[in-house]
Amino acid sequence: MSFEAWVIFAMFWVVFVTTPGPNAINCINNGMALGFRRSLPGVLAILTQALLFLILSAAGITALIIASPTAFFVAKLIGAGFLIYLGVRGWLMARTPPKLAVQSGKSVYARAFAIATINPKSVAGYLAAFSQFVQPDVPVWDQMWQIIPTALTITALSYSGFTALGAGIGRAAIGAVFNVWFRRVMATCFVVYGFLLGTSATPGRS
Repeated sequence: MSFEAWVIFAMFWVVFVTTPGPNAINCINNGMALGFRRSLPGVLAILTQALLFLILSAAGITALIIASPTAFFVAKLIGAGFLIYLGVRGWLMARTPPKLAVQSGKSVYARAFAIATINPKSVAGYLAAFSQFVQPDVPVWDQMWQIIPTALTITALSYSGFTALGAGIGRAAIGAVFNVWFRRVMATCFVVYGFLLGTSATPGRS
């Protein structure tokens, strides 16, 4: 992966993991109810899920590349379409208030892992992202040495930040993070990324 491709991937991943959703709500909830340090197992659970899905996505993309370049190209188009769908859905739901749940200190890790796993954008979202950035002419697992640390670092910073917001400013964090225009800007980023990535060659591909 070239430096240019890595920068584009990193920018995309920032949008991907900072767009408000179930994981962000749960992290803010944990921070509000338990404080920052006691909420960190929730962030660890999200990282566990992220690592698992990154590996599964890499394996899936590898299988597609081996099976057929055409299949990979189709997956790339489907992935771009899903990113656009996430953006449109995010725009339409920007005014929908988040649902807050009463949180306790029990099973913070298990609850966060479950929420991350059943998050609608998780499975399809990871595959969509990978189909855009993986270079089919380079062994996928060689590219993982750049992709996985980058994705996990950005994910950790994002959800630690949401947790800190919840611990630091309580319910005001909900209003700050789930501001309608902020959500719409992030949704627009998904749509733009979907169009640009779906209609262009894989970044860094020769």
